[in-house]
Amino acid sequence: MTERHSPLASGAATILLTGGAGYLGSHTCVALTQAGYQPVILDDFSNSDPVVLDRLEQLLGQPTPCVRGSTADTKLVADTLKQHKAAAVVHLAGFKAVGESVAEPLKYYANNLGGMLSLLQAMASTDCRTLVFSSSATVYGDPATVPITEDFPLSHTNPYGHSKLVCEDMLAALRHANPGWQTGVLRYFNPVGAHPSGLIGENPRGTPNNLMPLLAQVAAGLRPHLDIYGQDFATPDGTGVRDYIHVQDLAQGHVAALRALLAGQPSFTVNLGTGRGQSVLEMVKAFEVASGRSVPWRLAPRRQGDVASCFADTTLAERLLGWRATRALHEMCADAWRWQLSLSGQTQPTPIGRPGSRPP
Repeated sequence: MTERHSPLASGAATILLTGGAGYLGSHTCVALTQAGYQPVILDDFSNSDPVVLDRLEQLLGQPTPCVRGSTADTKLVADTLKQHKAAAVVHLAGFKAVGESVAEPLKYYANNLGGMLSLLQAMASTDCRTLVFSSSATVYGDPATVPITEDFPLSHTNPYGHSKLVCEDMLAALRHANPGWQTGVLRYFNPVGAHPSGLIGENPRGTPNNLMPLLAQVAAGLRPHLDIYGQDFATPDGTGVRDYIHVQDLAQGHVAALRALLAGQPSFTVNLGTGRGQSVLEMVKAFEVASGRSVPWRLAPRRQGDVASCFADTTLAERLLGWRATRALHEMCADAWRWQLSLSGQTQPTPIGRPGSRPP
């Protein structure tokens, strides 16, 4: 076990943050620290970069404790919980790409289910029974209508969604067996954007599986075009509609969930989204405006597991947690573009081509 140390703030509740060096994890680390908590990161860096720890120190003015390892290592997780006297866990260490899960289902079941089981065993052995769990709107499968409320029928269309659904079932069984467990299940929709500082954001390895980093890479000239998978969905322009939420709003949702659980609120399951859907073509246009760059695109066949339209009803989250998303689409795109410029070593976006252009 290797660990990066930091003095803990006196009186601050310590929170184990699994996957804390990742995209959502790093933003949640900032939000937790600014809310007065002391996160301790557990990350194996299989899908993140240790440089994020230095970026977090720049943002926060102090290092964040970090243990290098996997949630699959039950003893390591238990030792970390005991050593830091963690009051709760925020679990963000799941793999999250729908397409990849279809291509590599065993990888997703091993990490998302095996890691969750190991984490819960470690928590049970140390009597730490408060958990905020990163679930997903994919547990609704292909919804019959939108917006989606938390009481919609649950199903799945891909192994990623199945893994999240089984994890939710694990937590339900635990709560039934031992009411001492307090869990906040957060079904989020589509995180996008980056911290406005440009220091942390989404930087996937290889070809991105999500729309926003692909838009940014095409706008930056790193890819020749964007593939739009299907234009025959039952949506206004034929392209898929999703509920895109700024990653900082999502991070604040984790803080609100943790605060509620530590205050003794009963376990809950809520959607975290904006309550509005945007099509792929609408996202392309918004990103072109934010970046001043052209985003050429071409049509490609539908991907297995994709659904036509998916966006949230967030009424319950607002009522139970006092939380709602506040950042608009232009902020999501502008912050993602600022992050892309920092990755590319650019300082000013130089417009190229004509917004809305399409390759021949």
